Amino acid sequence: MDFIAGEILPFDKPYEWTSFGLVARVRWLLSQKLGQKVKVGHAGTLDPLATGVLLLCTGRATKRIEELQNHSKEYIATLKLGATTASFDMEHPEDATYPTDHITRQNVEEVLSTFVGTILQEPPVYSACKIGGTRAYHLARRGKEVNLKPKTLTIEQIQLLDYNMPHITLRIECSKGTYIRALARDIGTALHSGAYLTSLRRTRVGHFTADQCLQLDTFPQWLESVELNLSNS
Repeated sequence: MDFIAGEILPFDKPYEWTSFGLVARVRWLLSQKLGQKVKVGHAGTLDPLATGVLLLCTGRATKRIEELQNHSKEYIATLKLGATTASFDMEHPEDATYPTDHITRQNVEEVLSTFVGTILQEPPVYSACKIGGTRAYHLARRGKEVNLKPKTLTIEQIQLLDYNMPHITLRIECSKGTYIRALARDIGTALHSGAYLTSLRRTRVGHFTADQCLQLDTFPQWLESVELNLSNS
C-alpha cells in the first residue's frame, strides 16, 4: 500500500470518538510507521455517539474526499418516541416529554412513508454546519441563538425494522447531508409527539460496508501486516 500516493481506508468509528479524533489517531500511527508526516482526512462526519463506516483518505487520495462525500449512505437508527433532547440524541438529557398512547405501528409506517423522496430538512443546532465561519455546535454550547437554513436532500428508503414502544428501529438509505438526528426530530413531530436517537450506526457509504471496515484497536497490527510502497513525491 502507498499511503502517500493515497489510499482509502474504511474505518468502523468507535462509540464516543469524534471523527477528527479518529483521523488524528490514524495520522499519528501512519506517520510513526512511515517515518514521515502523512496527510489524512475523512469523507463525512459521524457524531461522537454514532458508530460505523467512516472513510479516511490518505496522501493524494484526500483530493477524492468531496467525491466520496457525495455517495449515498445507509444507517440503522433506534429512536425513542415521546421525548426530546437538545441535540436529538443522548449527548444531552431529556428536556421534554410527549404523549405516545395514540401511536400505532400503522401510524409509524404511514408517517415514515411521507419522508421518502426529496425533502427539506433543517439541520440540528448541535451540528457541524458553519455560521459565519463558526461551527453551529460551538454557538449552541455557548447559549447563542442558532438559525440554520433548511437543506434539500433525498431519503431513498426508510424501513421499520422493529416496533417496541417507545422505541422504533429504522434502516435509512439517504443522500449526503442528511442529519439522522434531525430526521428523528421531524418523525417525532409528524407523530404529534417527540423523538430522539438512542443509537445510530452507519452501515454503508457508497459500496463500502461496515463488514469491510478496519477496527481502530487492531489497526496497528494490520499496519504491521501490509506491504508498504513508499512514494518519492
